Amino acid sequence: MVAVPLASACSPGFDETPDPLGPLLRAAETDAAGAKALPGAEGEAVAAALEAHAAALKTEVDRLNRPKPEQQGPAENPPSSVDGLKERLAQARKQAEGLVPSLPRYRAGMVASIAAGCAALQQSSDKLGRGDDAGAVEVPAGVQLGGETTEAVQQALAAEHAAVWVYGLVSAYLPDAFTGAVSRGTAEHVKRRNVCERMLSAAGQTPTGPEAAYVPPRPVTEANSAMELVATAESDATAAWLGVIDRTDDVALRTTALNALIGSARRGTAWRAEFGAKPVAIAMPGQSA
Repeated sequence: MVAVPLASACSPGFDETPDPLGPLLRAAETDAAGAKALPGAEGEAVAAALEAHAAALKTEVDRLNRPKPEQQGPAENPPSSVDGLKERLAQARKQAEGLVPSLPRYRAGMVASIAAGCAALQQSSDKLGRGDDAGAVEVPAGVQLGGETTEAVQQALAAEHAAVWVYGLVSAYLPDAFTGAVSRGTAEHVKRRNVCERMLSAAGQTPTGPEAAYVPPRPVTEANSAMELVATAESDATAAWLGVIDRTDDVALRTTALNALIGSARRGTAWRAEFGAKPVAIAMPGQSA
């Protein structure tokens, strides 16, 4: 008879450490309640988005069912002003961004989408602080591409090709006041396109080229339809870069993809505001509806 070590015999057989998503969930629930109680459009928009964040996080936390930590000190009060909400939104974004590199794939994508949602909310109103732009999208050092990760980067490259084409198309329909925004958007997508091509070439893969032509989902006939198309292109880019996060464990590649995801979420929010889309900020950019 083989003796079983006592420690093994008493082991519960599952991870007993507190769930790292727990604090993010509690903050989303608390801040959503505070935002709902605030007057004005900012509170209403933030409440709806944070409720979506809390629902997604709760489903995952309940699924894993790790031990709940004992409450240390008094529970944090909900924000009672838009200024307080602005501060809490910045904290939630930073917290979510910090978790993305270390989480398992199936969690990293969800939390990256939440970080991008917080960044989009910041971009949606001066009262929420506008927030910081995303970090640089650069070729990650030493990244190894293979299998599904290669395919995800190819899909991101395809989205970047399409975005460059879209920005070129809409420039003919937008007033001169938008020239700067179009130029900045074009430059960012060209840079991302180049990053994807360099990653793929370094991995011995052939980068996918642009399509000969693209067909917009709706005809572009004037400024509003042009803005809507740009917002759609940015949304497509968020989905593609979220797909990269979902298919890699490489920290540097996740960071590059996260910055691209957040950048497109923020630009898409700015364009959605221009043509009056509701909601202005997408709660979880990149996720399927």
